[in-house]
Amino acid sequence: MFLLILAYLVLVLIRPQDYPASLDSPGLAWQPIVLVLAALAWLMSPRKSFAAPQYLLLPLFLLVLMLSKVVNGWTGGALVQLTKFAPVVLAFVLLANAVDTRERVRAVMAVFAVCAGVLALHGIEQSITGVGWTGVTLSQQTRIQYVGIFNDPNDLGMLFVTCLPMSLYLSSRGGLMGLRRLFWLLVAGVLLYGIYLTDSRGTMLALVVLLGVWVWQRRGVVTAGALGAGALAVLIALPSRMQELDVAEASAQGRVESWYEGMHMFISRPLLGIGADGYSDLYNLTAHNSFVLVLAETGIIGFTIWLAFIGYCFRMVLAVLRQQDDGVDDGLHGAAVGPQGQLFAGVVEPDDGAALQWHEDRAIAMTLLLSLSGFFAAAFFLSRSYVVVLYLLAALVVGHYCGMQARYPALPRFRLEHDLLRWALWSVSGVVGLYLVVKVLLGMV
Repeated sequence: MFLLILAYLVLVLIRPQDYPASLDSPGLAWQPIVLVLAALAWLMSPRKSFAAPQYLLLPLFLLVLMLSKVVNGWTGGALVQLTKFAPVVLAFVLLANAVDTRERVRAVMAVFAVCAGVLALHGIEQSITGVGWTGVTLSQQTRIQYVGIFNDPNDLGMLFVTCLPMSLYLSSRGGLMGLRRLFWLLVAGVLLYGIYLTDSRGTMLALVVLLGVWVWQRRGVVTAGALGAGALAVLIALPSRMQELDVAEASAQGRVESWYEGMHMFISRPLLGIGADGYSDLYNLTAHNSFVLVLAETGIIGFTIWLAFIGYCFRMVLAVLRQQDDGVDDGLHGAAVGPQGQLFAGVVEPDDGAALQWHEDRAIAMTLLLSLSGFFAAAFFLSRSYVVVLYLLAALVVGHYCGMQARYPALPRFRLEHDLLRWALWSVSGVVGLYLVVKVLLGMV
C-alpha cells in the first residue's frame, strides 16, 4: 500500500496527465486508478488507525460542502462535491495510515522535495528558453508556471516554500560520503531559485514567515520579529514584484476588495455559506484567501470544522516541540522530572539510541511545523482551501504524530469532544480578526 500511495503522490505533484499532449490524447486516468488500488490494499491490511480528530473532521467537512449546496437550492451539487472532495478525504486517510514509521515519513518528505525540485527545474528551463518540457510557456512573459493545479505561479511558489524545509531537513542527515547532504542542498537551492522565478509576493512573504518561525523556535519571538523584518527589507530590495508591495497597488487592492465581498457573503448566509464553489458565481474574482473562501462558501459551521482540522495539525507538532530536550535526557536516566521525563513510559534505563531517536522525531516535527507555516502563509493570499496538497501535508503530520504517540505514550492525546468550545471560540475570533484586517486594509487603499 505504501508504494502505491507514493506513486499517487508523484502523480499529484508531477501531473503527467495534465501535460498539453496528454490532454489532446488522454489515456488511462492513472491518478484515481492508483488511489483506488492503494485503498484496496489498505482495506486488506491489518494496519488501520483513526486515532486523531482529523479522521472525523475531514469527512464532516465533506458533509458540510455537500449540505452547503443543498441549502442553497442545488441538490445535485451535493453529488458534485462528493465526487470532487471524497478522493481528497481518501488520500488523507491512506497517507496518514501509511506513514506510521519514521522511515516512511522521511520517504514521503523525499518524494515531496524531489517532485518539487523537478517542477523548479521545469521553471528554470522556462526562464531560459521561454517554454518548459511540458510545452507550457511563461506566465506574463516573466513568471514560471506548471500544469494542472500548479498552473499559477503563486501555487507553484506555495509548493516550493512548503517543500523547502523538507529538503533542508533531509540534507542534515549526511551519509554516502557527503553526497546525500550535497544532493539535498542542491534541491533546496533549486527550490529557492524557483521561488524567486515565480515572482510571487505571497510566496516571498511565506518565506519570511518560515524563517521567522524557525528563529522563534530557536531564539524567541523578539529575535524572530527583528530578523523577519530584516529579511522582508532584503526581499523588497530585490528586483521583483515585492517592490510593488502596497495595498493601493491594483493587484493587492483587488484582493482586499474580494475579501470584503467574501465577508459580506458570509454575513448574508452565516450558517452554511453561499455553497461550495459558489464564490466566483457572485463575484468576478476568486477570494484570494483560503480562510475567507471557506467562511464565505461553508459558513461558520464549515469554517469551524476546517479551522479545527488545521489547528490540530499545528497543535500536534507544537506538542512535540514543547517537550524540551533536557527534560527528555533526564528521563532517559530514570529521573522523574515531570511530563518531559515521562515520555519514555515503561523504559527504566533507555540507551543513548533512544535519545537520538527522540531528537530525530523532534526534528521531523520542527520540519513539519515549518512546512505548515509556509503553506498557510502563502495560502492566506490564495484560494486553496480544497487543494489536495494541503491534505497530504496534514496526513504527514497526523501519521508522524500518531507514530510518536505509539513510541512515547505520554504525548498528549487530542480529543474533539474536549475541544468543542475551544474551536467555537477560535472560529468566532477568526471571523472577527478577518473582518478587522479587511476593514483596516480597506482604509489604507
